[in-house]
Amino acid sequence: MAFALLHSRVLTGVYAAAVKVEVHVSSGSPQFNIVGLRDTEVKEVRKRVRIAILSSNFSFPDQRITINLAPANMPKEGGRYDLPIALGILVATGQVTTDLLNKYEFSGELTLNGKLRSCGGALPITLAAMSEERALVMSPGDAAIGTLANDAVVHTAFSLQAVCAHLSGHNQLPIAIPKPIPAPKNIDCLSDVKGQVKAKRALEVAAAGGHSMLMMGPPGCGKSMLASRLSGLMPLLTYQEALHSASVRSLPGGDFELKKWRLRPFRKPHHSTSAAALIGGGNLKPGEVSLAHHGILFLDELPEFDRQILEGLHEPMESGVIPVPHASRKANFPARFQLIAAMNPCPCGYQTHPTKVCCCTPDQISRYRSNIPHSLLDEIDIHIEVMPLSQDEIAGKADGESSALLQEQITMARNFQIGRQEVLNSRLGAADMDKYCLPDTEAQN
Repeated sequence: MAFALLHSRVLTGVYAAAVKVEVHVSSGSPQFNIVGLRDTEVKEVRKRVRIAILSSNFSFPDQRITINLAPANMPKEGGRYDLPIALGILVATGQVTTDLLNKYEFSGELTLNGKLRSCGGALPITLAAMSEERALVMSPGDAAIGTLANDAVVHTAFSLQAVCAHLSGHNQLPIAIPKPIPAPKNIDCLSDVKGQVKAKRALEVAAAGGHSMLMMGPPGCGKSMLASRLSGLMPLLTYQEALHSASVRSLPGGDFELKKWRLRPFRKPHHSTSAAALIGGGNLKPGEVSLAHHGILFLDELPEFDRQILEGLHEPMESGVIPVPHASRKANFPARFQLIAAMNPCPCGYQTHPTKVCCCTPDQISRYRSNIPHSLLDEIDIHIEVMPLSQDEIAGKADGESSALLQEQITMARNFQIGRQEVLNSRLGAADMDKYCLPDTEAQN
């Protein structure tokens, strides 16, 4: 009888809880049982681990093998436990001799030839392992993301053989070194937008105070173009903001890229998106509101979204957190986003157009606008009408200050707000508004 204990993690939202991988090998008829995974994943893990061990020039024991992933009452995804399960079998059967298992945490999916594949969630797992003062052993892709956490010790492992050689003291795994990330460049500049002086000013105010904003106007007047310029006006993410944002976007189903480390996320879901995709759910995966954490959520054609989905935005806009229920557990995802929305004034879009005639009836217009819940409209700070440009404005040159210059001014305004009241203007409560937002005599006049 032989036993091995290894450490790994399970993702519950952006929190990575500890998982103990217990491996027991005993004599008897050959069996390979895994406890603590869903039935469908057990079959996949057994096949991957068995073939990966054989492909790595080790022998798979013809004995009774029992794997327990504790705690058993916590649902787990099987892929990331391939590496600790395979290592546990090799240690329990004496093919790998080591006393270093308690110093490491292991995470990685094995390919059939014994290589390691990324499985997502690297940043939350790294932060949790740091709190236990353990080093991480991960695939190259996950290790590169894990190094974003300052002072983390993450070993890059390319294969099961390399990890076994490291634990046996033969060849040390390299420690992942943070790669220099070039400063992000803003491509879309506000100075490219012709006219729309009032809308540009509203966009600057929204960026400075973190305010939500609704733009209403006919098709083709530039609402989407203005919204796409907002991220270029806002200051880059601080280290803590970037860490929180990357923790969400590095989860399975996210789209995190190292080159976007300090950029504020800009999410633009289609109006046909489902509630699970926008709010969150679907096997506890983050929705668009969480992927836009510390960034911008742009909802174009706002009345075309399902009303129940729009009603679900009320809670995260107020609290900055969205609870995502599941059959057996519940996870809280961060969702401190800035909502920018755009809509037509009527179903045909031309009610406020200066030259084109609207063909909608008052009843159609009323039904169209009533699809937006009043609770959501109350949460939106700035409502602005955007009108089409005249022929002279279209033919003329684009004017106005560049996004880079405005970003400096907006950064100064945000720093002033934080220094004065510790939060941005959009998050001031009623008492704070009475304290900090009283207009002087000139403003009252």
